[in-house]
Amino acid sequence: MIRHIVLWTLHNPADAPRFKAELDSCRGLVDGMEAFEVAIRTPELDGNCDVVLYSQFHDKTALDAYINHPRHQAVAAGVAPLCKSRHSLDYRHQETTP
Repeated sequence: MIRHIVLWTLHNPADAPRFKAELDSCRGLVDGMEAFEVAIRTPELDGNCDVVLYSQFHDKTALDAYINHPRHQAVAAGVAPLCKSRHSLDYRHQETTP
């Protein structure tokens, strides 16, 4: 299992709903995408980013297919001007049973 987490800080936090809508259009793009959630910072809770993407892929092949998908590429290019900063982390996650 590969988890793909991305956090963005926007030039204008008021753009977060539009940013989220664009990212949401990438849900279900490829086989092997097992989770996909986009969220906007909740004002009364602690945080120093405006938007987060949590996604999970069956394997690196599925993640690569998502990253290289034409729709993902178009969304990434379209939202890039709204971003002040972007941080990402991909990691392998092993399912464990209690």
